[in-house]
Amino acid sequence: MDRSLLKEKKKLEIIRTACKLFSEKGYHNTVIPDIANALGMSVGNIYNYFESKEELAKEIMLTVSSYVAERLRRVNQENISTREKIYRFTEEFFQMALKEPELINYFLRVFLVNREIFKEGCEGFACVAEVVTEVMILLSDGIERGELRNQSFFPAFTIIMGPIGGMVFLHNEGVLEKPLMEYKDEVAYNIWNALRA
Repeated sequence: MDRSLLKEKKKLEIIRTACKLFSEKGYHNTVIPDIANALGMSVGNIYNYFESKEELAKEIMLTVSSYVAERLRRVNQENISTREKIYRFTEEFFQMALKEPELINYFLRVFLVNREIFKEGCEGFACVAEVVTEVMILLSDGIERGELRNQSFFPAFTIIMGPIGGMVFLHNEGVLEKPLMEYKDEVAYNIWNALRA
């Protein structure tokens, strides 16, 4: 395998492991030696990939954002109604949360809770810009088609992401009475009702 591909593969392995540890133990309770031990690497070797824990935290957020955005992008490209896109995105997000829980947990438990870490180069929506863009496309396409009400972006954004993220959080806390996927249609219906024209 090409040397640069091997380096990229190892970088992704570090990101996934750090993501899992940050989500489980908390950002401040996880140190680089914990990540190194989990990977069977030396601490120095990790610093060959990332200059600091803060840089690693930002890189994880960019990776998570890219992962989520890619799935929403596929939904946005489907030739279906805006209502169906909302249903599909809800389903995709829940599937991601079940298949790759550490990625979504990272967003909910690290990124949103420890905003002070994400100051330089990750202010506001900078680290989640890809997801924001795809939600913006979903909303503007729906408005153009006359399927969604024309409204301010941020309230509309939270109408989509708030319930989806909230349900995943409740699932992760073990609060839900039924499996997460059994709520997808009801959640999507509520989002659609809140946004439709």
